[in-house]
Amino acid sequence: MIFTLIKTDKKTSARRGMLETPHGIIETPIFMPVGTHAAMKAMTPLQVKETGSQIILCNTYHLHLRPGEALVEKAGGLHRFMCWDGPILTDSGGFQVFSLPNKRITDNGVFFRHEITGEEIFLDPAKAIAIQEALGADIIMAFDECIPYPCEKSYAAQSTKKTIRWAEECRNAQSRKDQALFAIVQGSVFNDLRAMCAEELVKMDFPGYAIGGVSVGEGLELLKKVVEFTAPHLPVDKPRYLMGVGLPEDIFESVERGIDMFDCVIPTRYARSATLFTNRGRIRLTNRKYRRDFYPVEPNCTCYTCRNFTRAYLHHLFISNEVLSAILASIHNVHFYLGMMEEIRKAIEEDRFAEHKKTFLETYLRGEK
Repeated sequence: MIFTLIKTDKKTSARRGMLETPHGIIETPIFMPVGTHAAMKAMTPLQVKETGSQIILCNTYHLHLRPGEALVEKAGGLHRFMCWDGPILTDSGGFQVFSLPNKRITDNGVFFRHEITGEEIFLDPAKAIAIQEALGADIIMAFDECIPYPCEKSYAAQSTKKTIRWAEECRNAQSRKDQALFAIVQGSVFNDLRAMCAEELVKMDFPGYAIGGVSVGEGLELLKKVVEFTAPHLPVDKPRYLMGVGLPEDIFESVERGIDMFDCVIPTRYARSATLFTNRGRIRLTNRKYRRDFYPVEPNCTCYTCRNFTRAYLHHLFISNEVLSAILASIHNVHFYLGMMEEIRKAIEEDRFAEHKKTFLETYLRGEK
């Protein structure tokens, strides 16, 4: 994997880059749609590709439980298994495991119950790497402990040291050279812990770095503070990934602070509940006012949904509980996000990111009247 920093905005820390992987080039800043079970909900791989998606994220924890990494490896890896020829990132499973009830965290790893069979499973850094190597993604993540918010500083300190140790164990366990292993910076909302974690991980010289533990209920203001403090501790010449952050306002604030990569289930999850993104804010298509609205979701949008269908039709689909409602809404929302990222990249290239952010958010946060 090769990361090239192309441009830094003159007025902010926003960065324009390019990430070369074995399965293609990723233009950054980028948003990664989430295909948890090696599938985007309500979208085919071709539909995902047509939205402009350059890379997707799959979930290590869920794929380990079902169908199992051995089967995926036998099928030729995730790319062949799910018919996606672009780059793939797999998370380590840490976030999912640590959000489970009745888990048992030790210094060496985590014990948890299989959500289907009930059997006890142990996951440690070496196992997390072995699973991801079998899955065959282009970018894989180190196994970390996702710290809940709020928490006592003493617990956060102990957990952060564990994440650093586990990152080194992941590094030592990695055997495939065609996968880029990213380390994850933890430390909750404590600046000294974030700095310590970042500095220790940078010493290990990973190909990329993620900021974790910032989508656990801390709110936008604390998120901004954590990102603004942590990003400068990360190498300029390595990609920076903010995990699990996905509202447009969160993305703009984080790009301004030097983040290159984002992922979240929000575009497709919101789509399935009839909430669609537009430049004038989010709209809920089950609202009766859209029953006779014969305009597209977004008048200037070029996605398949907006080129062919009206708000009235989508309202009808949602009210009638038709599967097509989730498909068309997901296509639009993912396309909106990827288009938003493209405009962000253009603004950085032209040294007008601050102005673009101000204009976009003023209209978007005002919402549709």
